[in-house]
Amino acid sequence: MSRIKLILFLMIVCLVSNAQTIDPNGKRAILMVHFGTTFDDTRAATIDAINEKVRKEFSGFTVVEAYTSRIIIDRLKKRGIEKLTPKQALLKLAADGYTDVVVQGTNIIEGIETEVLRKDAETMSPFFSEIRVGRPLLYSVKDGEKVVEILSERYSCYDKKNNGVVFVGHGTSTPANAMYSQVDYMFSANGMKDFHVATVEGYPTYDTTLEKLRSSKIKTVTLVPFMFVAGDHARNDIDGEWREELEKEGFAVNTVIEGLGQVPEIQNIYLDHIREAIAAPVLNASQQKSSFIKENL
Repeated sequence: MSRIKLILFLMIVCLVSNAQTIDPNGKRAILMVHFGTTFDDTRAATIDAINEKVRKEFSGFTVVEAYTSRIIIDRLKKRGIEKLTPKQALLKLAADGYTDVVVQGTNIIEGIETEVLRKDAETMSPFFSEIRVGRPLLYSVKDGEKVVEILSERYSCYDKKNNGVVFVGHGTSTPANAMYSQVDYMFSANGMKDFHVATVEGYPTYDTTLEKLRSSKIKTVTLVPFMFVAGDHARNDIDGEWREELEKEGFAVNTVIEGLGQVPEIQNIYLDHIREAIAAPVLNASQQKSSFIKENL
């Protein structure tokens, strides 16, 4: 082993040996973090449903929740419904003596919301023996393949001649937005050539998707939220503006107002990410590179 490889190896050994583990004898919690919604029906079918599923699956953990949208938190407060921010929830867990926490967001991609959540967890790390943040729904190629398989089967009834399905996501300004295009491509590669992914505020756009629908000679379009909850965007943008614009273009339009969070198989992907976070720290880019170097020494 060369001197350089030996030094790298020893650095990695130190990194691994100093890594904390989730203590099975500690006071453990799972913090489920959601953007939130003011719509009671979709909250019950998505947020409340996955929270309860996590409680049943991880009985050795206390499961609590937090919302990231200040606007939604304020609106719910006026209705007498109290929701904490992630930092507030973590401070409360620390005050209650919890030592090990897994933070799992219900974000779709590794976008701005996930970045902020990771920073919040890092800021609060001195209060815990161990704090880990699970990955969003779409992080790896494997995640994308699972989601495409699940949605292809769930909406296969719309896979008919001259019928198209458009899953409409939120979109983001970061490079993570590329995941929407990846999943769009995966639908085609999976044989669902008339299944498309578009975004409200990112790419693919309404216009690029419209061109695909025109070139495929689609006559009927079914719009489905590609979001965890079917809230404001689903009802105002998708079932409102997008439906109206497509109808003006001559399409017959259906909308399925259900969030991804109410699909049991989608919920299971988030649970898998919690298991991964419990089993081992979720590596950042630098740690992944170090792990690769170790494997190839």
